[in-house]
Amino acid sequence: MSSANHREPTGLAPATAEIDPGAVLRGIRTERGWTLAEVSKRTGMPVSTLSKVENGKMSLSYEKLLRLSRGLSIDITRLFAASAPPAAPSAATGRRAITRAGKGPSIRTATYGYVYPAADLLNKTLNPMIIDVQVRSIEEFGDLMRHPGEEYALVLEGQCEFHCDLYAPALMGVGDSIYFDGLMGHAYVAVGDGPCRILSVCSATDADLKSALNPIETSEAI
Repeated sequence: MSSANHREPTGLAPATAEIDPGAVLRGIRTERGWTLAEVSKRTGMPVSTLSKVENGKMSLSYEKLLRLSRGLSIDITRLFAASAPPAAPSAATGRRAITRAGKGPSIRTATYGYVYPAADLLNKTLNPMIIDVQVRSIEEFGDLMRHPGEEYALVLEGQCEFHCDLYAPALMGVGDSIYFDGLMGHAYVAVGDGPCRILSVCSATDADLKSALNPIETSEAI
């Protein structure tokens, strides 16, 4: 969802199937006859980092996956599952996707646990995410997140503080929602000891996220 830097991931968490972005990366690279150096040139990510990802020794945060998908010119959902159905013809209408409760690709970082409904629909205009907030202080969160487009968030469970770089923190409980400019630095921080879950919908398309992604540092600390 975001394109700025934040705390590093603790690992990927499969939902209904084994999720291995490294295997997907290796498959795409092999299919196209690219070396790790070529992928590094296209993504700006160090060869050593890419090698660790391919070999399952390192996981990537969501924004780094966005960066990788942009460099490879693929939809980000290809990195959440070993296979994805081809996009429907551009003239097709009536798209739909049903995601059952507790299902969908997921990824876990040090700040959030993400679940992606409608992952089988590519090139979506809206990108929905169910977010389990892990951090409980803005200091623990680190750098605020930013991304193209606008975002709507609804608190499903627990309480959170919404932090951004233009407004004072706002406490939000179940049923509260917020709509905001995604380019404004922002963060969700859980309040209390219980779980905190949010439904977030970003208006940026996959193409927007790939073309307008803010620069990310190229250090090996992923």
